[in-house]
Amino acid sequence: MLPFQTFSYSADNKAIIFTADGKLWKCDLQSYQVSPDTGKMSESVAGFAAGRRARGNQGTEIASPDGKKVAFLRDYNLWVRDAATKNETQLTTDGIKDFGYATDNAGWKMGDGPILLWSPDSKKIATFKQDQREVSDMYLVTTNVGKPTLKAWKYPLPGDKNIATIQRVIIDTDIPKVINIQVPPDAHRATLSDDIASSGTFDDVNWSDDATQLAFVSTSRDHKDEKFRIADGNSGAVREIFEETVTTQYESGWGTINWKYLQKTNEIIWFSERDNWGHLYLYDALTGKLKNQVTKGDFVVTSLVKVDEKNRVLYFMAAGKEAENPYFSQLYKIGFDGKHLSCLTPEDGNHEITLSPSKNYFVDNYSKPDVPPVTVLRDMNGKLLVNVEKTDITRLQAAGWKPVTPITLKAHDGTTDIYGLMFSPTNIDPNKKYPIIDYIYPGPQGGSVGSWSFAASRGDNQALAELGFIVVAIEGTSNPLRSKSFHDMSYGNMAENTLPDQIAGIRQLAQKYNYIDTTRVGIWGHSGGGFATAAAMFRYPDFFKVGISESGNHDNRNYEDDWGERYDGLAANSNYDAQANENYAKNLKGKLMLAHGLMDNNVPPQNTLLVIEALEKANKDYDLVIFPNSAHGYGGFSPYMMRRRWDYFIMNLAGGETPKEYEVKIKPDPRNSK
Repeated sequence: MLPFQTFSYSADNKAIIFTADGKLWKCDLQSYQVSPDTGKMSESVAGFAAGRRARGNQGTEIASPDGKKVAFLRDYNLWVRDAATKNETQLTTDGIKDFGYATDNAGWKMGDGPILLWSPDSKKIATFKQDQREVSDMYLVTTNVGKPTLKAWKYPLPGDKNIATIQRVIIDTDIPKVINIQVPPDAHRATLSDDIASSGTFDDVNWSDDATQLAFVSTSRDHKDEKFRIADGNSGAVREIFEETVTTQYESGWGTINWKYLQKTNEIIWFSERDNWGHLYLYDALTGKLKNQVTKGDFVVTSLVKVDEKNRVLYFMAAGKEAENPYFSQLYKIGFDGKHLSCLTPEDGNHEITLSPSKNYFVDNYSKPDVPPVTVLRDMNGKLLVNVEKTDITRLQAAGWKPVTPITLKAHDGTTDIYGLMFSPTNIDPNKKYPIIDYIYPGPQGGSVGSWSFAASRGDNQALAELGFIVVAIEGTSNPLRSKSFHDMSYGNMAENTLPDQIAGIRQLAQKYNYIDTTRVGIWGHSGGGFATAAAMFRYPDFFKVGISESGNHDNRNYEDDWGERYDGLAANSNYDAQANENYAKNLKGKLMLAHGLMDNNVPPQNTLLVIEALEKANKDYDLVIFPNSAHGYGGFSPYMMRRRWDYFIMNLAGGETPKEYEVKIKPDPRNSK
């Protein structure tokens, strides 16, 4: 008999999260057990906590694999502490302000924790020394009684001469000794983003199993060039293995990095969109030559889940392989040679999987936006072992809840399929005409829908619908998780913002559903969605009548360097001015509300102030909501913004009246106190 196994949905792999008895449960691994052999679950409920989701948090200290040491930052230098004796050792001595070790600063993202990767033997650390001494500053000021406090931090912009760079190093913790990796400093870039810890740890570095080598990828400033390199773990000497160059921007995955160095066989698993789809390739790590393409077809590998080197099998998540919906993700396995492709999660829907600690089993949670989750346990051949749970939504339904409506439409080109969700009032009157509101987040790194798994609610979309609107979230062309050509449709012109697709989709819905009134179209979004909303009101003023633009990056010359330079190209090669919203503000015809937090260190508020200045120069009316001491999200003021949003659409799009200063009360979840 196999030993009992335990499984996790939490980010730290210490708990399983599932639904039962109409509740969301978290079970500690130590208190909840499933036998893959017998299919039985233990009855112990010790450690259960209803409604709580565990969160991954690297924190300000990072433990070594053996748990005997923790690494941390102090005064711009890296230190380690012995977990048993608490003795501290300073590993570096030359770190200074703006030129320190393992610094977590991507312009818009800052933190006190170090960015590093321990070697498997717990003796070495891979990290970097970040140089931002010549990087320009961004400024914000607080709102308070008396003189405001000036907040300044390094925040390069597109076109700046100087951006943050990293000098890669290996640190021997026993001596201690800093080994410089012998390559010029890299741009502060990773294959996922400019945040070198986007995936939750030091990105684009792989230690060899014996800690003698460090594989890493260097990303160019414009994300067009990727260099695969291997450094000697003792000397820092570097071998150049291969290079991939693209004409637009390189992707390595979505939320995870899909390359891996295999020291035992001197091979590299590499991700590329060179055939127009995101696929895996096998390289020779000695020669840098391509051995073979592993995955092929009109689908996208989204994440490399497991590499079985002994049996030469890859396990990966992919979207679009099955016909139902190209955004639905499923688990597959395939040989290194590209043969014997097999789907391990055959049911229709979007699958989310978590491997067991042994990586011999996985929990599979699958659902659709309108179909609640089913949780099962499978082995790595996809064999169903245990039906863990099927979500019961009878209490939701009894409360009057209704599922969202998935929609399939054609893009503005009339041929490309696009997908989305539609929210309508619970008691809809098919003989009545309803205004329609377009919730938009155009990407190009995300999308309006977000997760395609089941959710009882998605923001306030359904709440808006209940107030007398049809609400849609449409994934337009140029958003990710489709082909590269699909994703690149707006490369160099992010101001397109999927808006032609939004308009085409809304018109198609009105043809299908007679109760949709296309003479009353509203639009709203936050951040990139705020950028898109203002663009919609200025560029399509006869279609969009009411817009609410929250925290928009209206001019990407005023937003952090990496985002624009990745998706528009370097400022010298792209017309940023032609995409800036303030240049089109004079076209406004409808009602526009702008909102921004004055302490927004992601999208600085000057972005919205530029639009305001242009509107005033053009003698245009607008409405404004300011959150004086709020960052990119509005924190405790979010209910206020939501209420203002509801009021604005009711009064200006539906022609109705609203209760004065209605208070949206957020009821505390009693489960969070347990």
